[in-house]
Amino acid sequence: MNSIKQRTERERAERAAENEGLPTLGFDSATPYDDYVGTAVLHRLQRTVTDAPEELAFLVTTQVMELYFGLLRSEWRLAQRQLDDDDAAAAITTIKRSVRHFEALNAAWSSLSWLTPAQFNQFRDALGEASGFQSAYYRHVEFLLGIKSEALIRPHRRNPEAYAELVDALARPSLYDSVLAFLARNGFAVPRQATERDHAAEYQPSQQVEAVWVEVYASPLAPLAEALTDLAEQFSDWRYRHLMAVRRSMGAKPGSGGSSGMTWLERSMRREIFPELWTARTLM
Repeated sequence: MNSIKQRTERERAERAAENEGLPTLGFDSATPYDDYVGTAVLHRLQRTVTDAPEELAFLVTTQVMELYFGLLRSEWRLAQRQLDDDDAAAAITTIKRSVRHFEALNAAWSSLSWLTPAQFNQFRDALGEASGFQSAYYRHVEFLLGIKSEALIRPHRRNPEAYAELVDALARPSLYDSVLAFLARNGFAVPRQATERDHAAEYQPSQQVEAVWVEVYASPLAPLAEALTDLAEQFSDWRYRHLMAVRRSMGAKPGSGGSSGMTWLERSMRREIFPELWTARTLM
């Protein structure tokens, strides 16, 4: 009897040792993780319109990109508020963080790099007129980077909330506008025409702003210039990867949303952001 009792106690001790350090395994309802992340909602959002096995990867990748667009918008608006408060260190940290987000966003194109025309054609027609061109959040990204166009918000007129937000974003200063205003307040000779302008119009580069960046690079604010340069480089990478994904999956066919497809993207790539940050390098 003693041996049975000892064995039972030993087994109980072994089980207790095995369970030591385990996370909480019992909950009254859904796990706190599922509640916080909203996993049930997230995974119900993948509603494909065909049986093509490739469509799910296309849809998930697109949805991931949309989430990153919203994240970038939030980060750059925060950076603008920090610049408005003349907190350069905080703004630099925020912009650098957004560069990391952009790296992840750009990496998402790898999930579509295998898509051939034959595979894309299995579900492309079923998408109807749906096109990434119609993304309101991507339009916010472009507006915050200074690529402004009133015409490009017209597709959202029947979505009052999205349209109102885009009208507001069109009229507001871009991130670059906020940077130039910050530099002007802090003693740099930014011309008034660069800070007191119609923010709904696309920014026009100037030699005076170019000279300002030369001075900035010789000052303690050089990290701000480099953070913006990293951001501009990541955006250029985004546009190039988008172009290559389109070229690979559909060639020069017209875009599903009515654009000229690859030709439209090639033309868009020529609209440079933060232009004087690049040209100033020749003068350094």
